[in-house]
Amino acid sequence: MDREEKDFLLEKIMIDYGNELVRLAFSYVKDSETARDLVQNTFIKCYKNLELFRFEAQIKTWLYRITINECKDYLKSWHYKMVQVKSLIHETAKSIYPSTEKIVIDKYKNEEIKDTIFSLPKVYREVVYLYYYDSLKADEIADILDIPVNTVKTRLRRAKQRLELIIKEAELNGR
Repeated sequence: MDREEKDFLLEKIMIDYGNELVRLAFSYVKDSETARDLVQNTFIKCYKNLELFRFEAQIKTWLYRITINECKDYLKSWHYKMVQVKSLIHETAKSIYPSTEKIVIDKYKNEEIKDTIFSLPKVYREVVYLYYYDSLKADEIADILDIPVNTVKTRLRRAKQRLELIIKEAELNGR
Protein backbone atom coordinates (compact mmCIF):
# COMPACT_ATOMS: atom_id res chain seq x y z
CA MET A 1 0.00 0.00 0.00
CA ASP A 2 1.57 3.29 -1.08
CA ARG A 3 1.38 6.55 0.85
CA GLU A 4 -1.46 8.05 -1.22
CA GLU A 5 -3.65 4.97 -0.75
CA LYS A 6 -2.86 4.95 2.95
CA ASP A 7 -3.69 8.67 3.30
CA PHE A 8 -6.95 8.23 1.37
CA LEU A 9 -7.98 5.20 3.43
CA LEU A 10 -7.21 6.96 6.73
CA GLU A 11 -9.23 10.01 5.67
CA LYS A 12 -12.20 7.78 4.81
CA ILE A 13 -11.87 5.95 8.14
CA MET A 14 -11.76 9.25 10.03
CA ILE A 15 -14.89 10.51 8.29
CA ASP A 16 -16.77 7.23 8.68
CA TYR A 17 -15.88 6.45 12.30
CA GLY A 18 -14.61 9.66 13.93
CA ASN A 19 -17.80 10.69 15.70
CA GLU A 20 -18.57 7.16 16.88
CA LEU A 21 -15.09 6.77 18.32
CA VAL A 22 -15.29 10.13 20.12
CA ARG A 23 -18.59 9.08 21.70
CA LEU A 24 -17.04 5.76 22.70
CA ALA A 25 -14.00 7.45 24.23
CA PHE A 26 -16.22 9.99 26.01
CA SER A 27 -18.17 7.15 27.62
CA TYR A 28 -14.90 6.11 29.28
CA VAL A 29 -13.20 9.41 30.14
CA LYS A 30 -16.20 11.77 30.56
CA ASP A 31 -14.33 14.71 29.00
CA SER A 32 -14.86 15.74 25.38
CA GLU A 33 -11.39 17.22 24.80
CA THR A 34 -9.66 14.16 26.23
CA ALA A 35 -11.94 11.90 24.18
CA ARG A 36 -10.94 13.75 20.99
CA ASP A 37 -7.25 13.47 21.92
CA LEU A 38 -7.59 9.74 22.51
CA VAL A 39 -9.36 9.25 19.17
CA GLN A 40 -6.59 11.23 17.50
CA ASN A 41 -4.13 8.76 19.07
CA THR A 42 -6.30 5.94 17.72
CA PHE A 43 -6.04 7.34 14.19
CA ILE A 44 -2.27 7.74 14.53
CA LYS A 45 -1.94 4.08 15.57
CA CYS A 46 -4.31 3.10 12.79
CA TYR A 47 -2.19 4.96 10.23
CA LYS A 48 1.06 3.43 11.49
CA ASN A 49 -0.36 -0.10 11.44
CA LEU A 50 -2.63 0.05 8.42
CA GLU A 51 -0.33 -2.27 6.43
CA LEU A 52 -0.59 -4.87 9.21
CA PHE A 53 -4.39 -4.87 9.19
CA ARG A 54 -5.45 -8.01 7.31
CA PHE A 55 -9.12 -7.11 6.83
CA GLU A 56 -10.10 -10.45 8.42
CA ALA A 57 -12.11 -8.50 11.01
CA GLN A 58 -14.11 -5.37 10.38
CA ILE A 59 -12.08 -2.19 10.54
CA LYS A 60 -14.70 -0.76 12.90
CA THR A 61 -14.01 -3.54 15.43
CA TRP A 62 -10.29 -2.92 15.18
CA LEU A 63 -10.75 0.85 15.70
CA TYR A 64 -13.05 0.25 18.66
CA ARG A 65 -10.46 -2.05 20.23
CA ILE A 66 -7.69 0.53 19.75
CA THR A 67 -9.88 3.32 21.17
CA ILE A 68 -10.90 1.28 24.21
CA ASN A 69 -7.27 0.38 24.89
CA GLU A 70 -6.29 4.05 24.56
CA CYS A 71 -9.00 4.97 27.08
CA LYS A 72 -8.00 2.27 29.53
CA ASP A 73 -4.34 3.27 29.27
CA TYR A 74 -5.28 6.88 29.86
CA LEU A 75 -7.40 6.03 32.90
CA LYS A 76 -4.46 4.07 34.37
CA SER A 77 -1.97 6.83 33.59
CA TRP A 78 -0.18 9.00 36.12
CA HIS A 79 -1.42 12.11 34.28
CA TYR A 80 -5.08 11.14 34.69
CA LYS A 81 -4.62 10.36 38.37
CA MET A 82 -2.92 13.73 38.94
CA VAL A 83 -5.70 15.54 37.08
CA GLN A 84 -8.24 13.80 39.32
CA VAL A 85 -6.32 14.71 42.48
CA LYS A 86 -5.92 18.34 41.38
CA SER A 87 -9.61 18.51 40.51
CA LEU A 88 -10.55 17.11 43.91
CA ILE A 89 -8.26 19.57 45.68
CA HIS A 90 -9.64 22.44 43.60
CA GLU A 91 -13.26 21.49 44.30
CA THR A 92 -12.53 21.07 48.01
CA ALA A 93 -10.74 24.40 48.18
CA LYS A 94 -13.57 26.07 46.28
CA SER A 95 -16.13 24.74 48.73
CA ILE A 96 -14.01 25.69 51.75
CA TYR A 97 -12.69 29.04 50.56
CA PRO A 98 -15.15 31.26 48.71
CA SER A 99 -13.84 33.33 45.83
CA THR A 100 -12.83 36.93 46.42
CA GLU A 101 -15.66 38.02 44.14
CA LYS A 102 -18.19 36.12 46.26
CA ILE A 103 -16.78 37.60 49.47
CA VAL A 104 -17.07 41.15 48.08
CA ILE A 105 -20.59 40.58 46.75
CA ASP A 106 -21.73 38.97 50.01
CA LYS A 107 -20.21 41.80 52.03
CA TYR A 108 -21.97 44.36 49.83
CA LYS A 109 -25.28 42.51 50.15
CA ASN A 110 -24.86 42.20 53.92
CA GLU A 111 -24.16 45.94 54.17
CA GLU A 112 -27.26 46.68 52.10
CA ILE A 113 -29.38 44.39 54.24
CA LYS A 114 -28.00 45.90 57.43
CA ASP A 115 -28.67 49.43 56.15
CA THR A 116 -32.21 48.41 55.22
CA ILE A 117 -32.83 46.90 58.65
CA PHE A 118 -31.41 49.97 60.38
CA SER A 119 -33.83 52.13 58.40
CA LEU A 120 -36.71 50.47 60.28
CA PRO A 121 -38.17 52.08 63.41
CA LYS A 122 -36.49 50.94 66.64
CA VAL A 123 -39.36 48.66 67.77
CA TYR A 124 -39.10 46.62 64.56
CA ARG A 125 -35.34 46.80 64.25
CA GLU A 126 -34.72 45.28 67.68
CA VAL A 127 -37.02 42.28 67.16
CA VAL A 128 -35.59 41.61 63.71
CA TYR A 129 -32.07 41.78 65.05
CA LEU A 130 -32.76 39.50 68.01
CA TYR A 131 -34.74 37.03 65.91
CA TYR A 132 -32.53 36.77 62.81
CA TYR A 133 -29.06 37.72 64.00
CA ASP A 134 -29.09 36.35 67.54
CA SER A 135 -31.39 33.45 66.58
CA LEU A 136 -33.62 33.94 69.58
CA LYS A 137 -37.15 32.57 69.76
CA ALA A 138 -40.17 34.81 70.12
CA ASP A 139 -40.64 33.94 73.80
CA GLU A 140 -36.97 34.71 74.55
CA ILE A 141 -37.28 38.07 72.79
CA ALA A 142 -40.47 38.78 74.78
CA ASP A 143 -38.56 38.13 78.03
CA ILE A 144 -35.63 40.35 76.99
CA LEU A 145 -37.83 43.25 75.87
CA ASP A 146 -40.40 42.68 78.61
CA ILE A 147 -43.30 42.61 76.14
CA PRO A 148 -45.93 39.94 75.35
CA VAL A 149 -44.99 37.15 72.89
CA ASN A 150 -47.81 38.17 70.53
CA THR A 151 -46.38 41.70 70.38
CA VAL A 152 -43.04 40.23 69.30
CA LYS A 153 -44.78 38.20 66.58
CA THR A 154 -46.75 41.24 65.42
CA ARG A 155 -43.62 43.41 65.27
CA LEU A 156 -41.76 40.72 63.31
CA ARG A 157 -44.63 40.43 60.83
CA ARG A 158 -44.84 44.21 60.38
CA ALA A 159 -41.06 44.50 60.09
CA LYS A 160 -41.08 41.88 57.33
CA GLN A 161 -43.85 43.76 55.52
CA ARG A 162 -41.90 47.03 55.72
CA LEU A 163 -38.70 45.35 54.59
CA GLU A 164 -40.55 43.83 51.66
CA LEU A 165 -41.82 47.26 50.64
CA ILE A 166 -38.36 48.81 50.98
CA ILE A 167 -36.79 46.04 48.89
CA LYS A 168 -39.45 46.30 46.15
CA GLU A 169 -39.00 50.06 46.06
CA ALA A 170 -35.23 49.65 45.78
CA GLU A 171 -35.65 47.18 42.92
CA LEU A 172 -37.95 49.60 41.09
CA ASN A 173 -35.39 52.38 41.49
CA GLY A 174 -32.70 50.13 40.04
CA ARG A 175 -30.63 49.84 43.19
